[in-house]
Amino acid sequence: MAEQKSNGHYKHGNEQLIELRQVIKTFKTAAGDFTALKGIDLDVDNGEFVAVIGKSGSGKSTLINMLTGIDRPTAGEVLVGDVAVHKLSEGKMAQWRGRNIGIVFQFFQLLPTLSLIENVMLPMDFCNVYKARERKDKAMHLLSLVDMVDQAHKLPSAVSGGQQQRVAIARALANDPPIIVADEPTGNLDSKTAESVFALFENLVEQGKTIVMVTHDQDLAKRVYRAVIVSDGEIIDEYLARTFTSLKDEQLIQVTRKLEAQKYRPGAIIIEKGEMADRFYIITKGQAEVLLQEPTGAEIVVARMQAGQYFGEIALLRGGARTATVRAAPDAPVEVITLDRQDFEAIVGTSAAAKDDLIRTMDQRLSDDAGR
Repeated sequence: MAEQKSNGHYKHGNEQLIELRQVIKTFKTAAGDFTALKGIDLDVDNGEFVAVIGKSGSGKSTLINMLTGIDRPTAGEVLVGDVAVHKLSEGKMAQWRGRNIGIVFQFFQLLPTLSLIENVMLPMDFCNVYKARERKDKAMHLLSLVDMVDQAHKLPSAVSGGQQQRVAIARALANDPPIIVADEPTGNLDSKTAESVFALFENLVEQGKTIVMVTHDQDLAKRVYRAVIVSDGEIIDEYLARTFTSLKDEQLIQVTRKLEAQKYRPGAIIIEKGEMADRFYIITKGQAEVLLQEPTGAEIVVARMQAGQYFGEIALLRGGARTATVRAAPDAPVEVITLDRQDFEAIVGTSAAAKDDLIRTMDQRLSDDAGR
């Protein structure tokens, strides 16, 4: 898998390591066509640890099957590095996947008649990445990483489920792929073993791997870099869901469709005191500073906001002009998602709970400003 080019883009124009663009997946069934994915857009950057969460049947597994090439999109593009995965032939797909994607399944899927070390060596044999005489040593090294060296020559049936999952992770690492995709890897494990497996993933990310993991475990999902929420074949923006916790999935899907993403260079003004309010902002990356003017005319930074925090609600709720200036922090760019006034007002007009939450935040901010 090629590295990013000097202009910051891969061969097909993608800026991120993984990009899904308007991916649709429709399955033909006896009851008629079923659309599992409905125009999915997803970006995953190099070195990220991303959780994919959602209810059973939401489309989580179909989504990651797009990344691995196990399923092909009915429409849309799947770009991984310099490769347009959706365009690969079956033969090239298998070779590409074997070298670039390590897959960890919920039910381990170790071959029962092969020893554990032979299971780990299997991807090496298939892709011919290492010389034959090197493969056993490589497999033993991988088993050592997951504390399974002493079990190397046993059959899968002779070890526990947690141990089998460790071997499955070693197998996924056999050809040193840059990306690990895991489908409910802790779903059949007890909490102690699940924690151990998750720690292995965290260690892999520290070593530079990119991991996309489907999980039903909300506690684990909170510990990754970010979560992708899938509902009824569509993605709900994680930061939107955090902001409007009282909205139902159907409402969040509708609002997610209306979000606009914007980037600001370090120190750039995002909103300025005195201008009329027209948008609501949620920070998704970087930091933003809130500025107020002292009697002397000097501007001071009164707050520094992180990813997941929002601003711009005061003037939208009260009417009138902006009460403070907000700018990107001077040391790094900031990324935000925004809603225009009409869509913001639609939320507060249809959800009393959402409006109450926003008003509480607004009142706290105004109180803090008055105390300065």
